Amino acid sequence: MSKGYVHVYTGNGKGKTTAALGLSMRAVCAGKRVFFGQFIKGLEYSELKCTEFTDNLEIEQFGRGCFIEKAATEEDISAAVKGLERLKEILKSGSYNIVVMDELNIALYFKLFSVEEALAAIKGRAENVEVIITGRYAPEEIINIADLVTEMKEIKHYYNEGIEARKGIEF
Repeated sequence: MSKGYVHVYTGNGKGKTTAALGLSMRAVCAGKRVFFGQFIKGLEYSELKCTEFTDNLEIEQFGRGCFIEKAATEEDISAAVKGLERLKEILKSGSYNIVVMDELNIALYFKLFSVEEALAAIKGRAENVEVIITGRYAPEEIINIADLVTEMKEIKHYYNEGIEARKGIEF
């Protein structure tokens, strides 16, 4: 790819990370290298096992393994800032064709770092790197720099009927 574009998957519906994973698998199967950085997340999600099947995909988590309820702790902020620094290096290096910034929008929503810092990382990328940004609450600044924005809208969800998250489907 001579020019990389910026995709944003946002909205309150299910499927943002799943869409990014699907695109990542398609890219890996086409011989591309993918780095999948997950903000907030730190639990054993099933997608972490993808790396056992291919050398073209790397997944790294920048979370603490717990959900941020109301306000971020210093530990949450520190983990996210380190993750953003790691992604900044990866984006700039051009070593990966696609870099996923999973739950970046949530990290911004909880003010783990500034929108300006995130934009600087994205704008500082190598020209051929495609960037995928996920998470609800995408700020206007992120939407403005994107080349593609998809909003996942919840119409109906079985969580509302008391169905718990299921391995292989939600995690």
